[in-house]
Amino acid sequence: MSYSLFDFLQLIGSLGIFIFGMKIFSEGLQKIAGSKLKGILSGMTRNRATGVVTGFATTAITQSSTTTTVMAVSFVNAGLLTFVQSTGVIMGANIGTTITAWMVALFGFKVQITPIALAIIGVFFAFLFSGNSRLRNIAEAMVGFGILFIGLEFIKGAVPDINTNPEMFAFLDSFTDYGYLSLLLFVVVGTILTLLTQSSSAATAITLVMLVEGWISFPIAAAMILGENIGTTVTANLAALVGNVHAKRAARFHFFFNVIGVLWMLALIYPFLHAMDWAIQVATGSDITVMSGAVESRENGALALSLFHTSFNVLNVLLLFAFVPMIVRFVEYIQPDRGGQDDEYHLRYISAGVMTSPGLSVDQAHKEIQQFTDVIDKMHETVNELMFTPDADKTKLLEKVQKFEELTDEMEIEISDYLVRISENTTLEHWLTERIRFMQTMVNDLERVADIFYQISRLTERMGEVKENWPESATSEMSAMMDAIKNAIQTMKRNAAREPDDVKLDEAIAAENEVDRIRDECRDNHYTRLEKGEYATRSGVVFIDILNRLERIGDHILNVNESAAGRRLKAMRIDGE
Repeated sequence: MSYSLFDFLQLIGSLGIFIFGMKIFSEGLQKIAGSKLKGILSGMTRNRATGVVTGFATTAITQSSTTTTVMAVSFVNAGLLTFVQSTGVIMGANIGTTITAWMVALFGFKVQITPIALAIIGVFFAFLFSGNSRLRNIAEAMVGFGILFIGLEFIKGAVPDINTNPEMFAFLDSFTDYGYLSLLLFVVVGTILTLLTQSSSAATAITLVMLVEGWISFPIAAAMILGENIGTTVTANLAALVGNVHAKRAARFHFFFNVIGVLWMLALIYPFLHAMDWAIQVATGSDITVMSGAVESRENGALALSLFHTSFNVLNVLLLFAFVPMIVRFVEYIQPDRGGQDDEYHLRYISAGVMTSPGLSVDQAHKEIQQFTDVIDKMHETVNELMFTPDADKTKLLEKVQKFEELTDEMEIEISDYLVRISENTTLEHWLTERIRFMQTMVNDLERVADIFYQISRLTERMGEVKENWPESATSEMSAMMDAIKNAIQTMKRNAAREPDDVKLDEAIAAENEVDRIRDECRDNHYTRLEKGEYATRSGVVFIDILNRLERIGDHILNVNESAAGRRLKAMRIDGE
């Protein structure tokens, strides 16, 4: 066999260049779009119909159906979209992803694109180092575009020639002589190819090259396209294994929606392919049918396959649109919500890994930090009940505080890890890097607040064990301190939900000053009570210890507010932590 291992490695390398080009192209487009992507999804999904349009537009902009799907799932988690609305976005993403096939078919085979691609890289390469971020992002997208088509040209050159490799062609041909069974076999091949490349766009490009080079017939190529439609959903389902119930449901819906489409298309495959053949003949004025496999028709075959890909996805949306609620109910049945247990130690809003758009990834981390502040608020309520409700189940409340503390430890690790991965995956704008650093600080301060609340719960437990209580004046003062902390937490929650420029630090400073004022007043009264012997020394030690810890909570809360605003008002030094 004349096809060597070195030739095979060249093919793999060519594929790598293509996928790398697609990645750079997609990331550049998403950076250019920036926050507009978020506006498109949140503002144009009033119902399933507009959701389809939104999904198509977003995928066309990002050149990544995975990004669109992840965004939709994230917005469902955030309450900005309903699950049914997100299904429209997913259906639209299916249509949008077919644009890549048209790009490859029109530019990769109909036009001598390589000289143009090199010229594009030559023009825009210098702008990669520009100080203007928008110009740099445009340059990144155009350089990626050029690399993509150079990779495609390499793939075409690396695919073995039929005439010089008759043994390989005979081997492949032996699997295509089983009629309808061959189609089913190559649906599986298309699915596996997508899993191996982790990109339906790359799998589609390979299929187009194989068709144009004569390795496979048009029906076999169409079967592989159907398999690639399934393969791209398997990738999403694998990603959702570590996600929450919303991520799993969206991934399951995508899988079942595409599988149902493949099943009805397989039932009508031959009449449908003949319709594509006829349409291309009319459009190109050619008398040679694509189905014949003649050399003259192979480049038209690329157009016919792209038309098949688009027509299938559009028809699938039109046919199944009315049945979406039934599919949704089925998915909810097989993927039930276990009342929050499924999400107990996982992030709620970050559902399927880091997005290729860093701005959107940061938005999701921002949402997760808001959830963190909610946990801190609940922890305060539990500690407050533990301290001031005599008939409360102390054991149950202590276990609840401990559970919250363990949850915050896990949240700190997962959010911090997520923020680190955002930084690692792409070159970030300076302002985005700064915001990620401040978010890391917010997470750290919130976790310290949780630690201190846990410590306070153990102090109250120790006090209960020795059956010692504070006088009414001390209890009243501590209650006032807890109320001040509550007010500071509410201010922190409001600021954590805002964009940095909208954070109101004057409210946060006022809340912190009130905490400090009450702490100073309580401390003076504490020493007066000790001198008068109003409570035992042990009770007094617990009182002042809790008081100081609450004041440190106030410091950390102010730190969170400052980080939310993206600036520091003063250096906060907290000793002994």
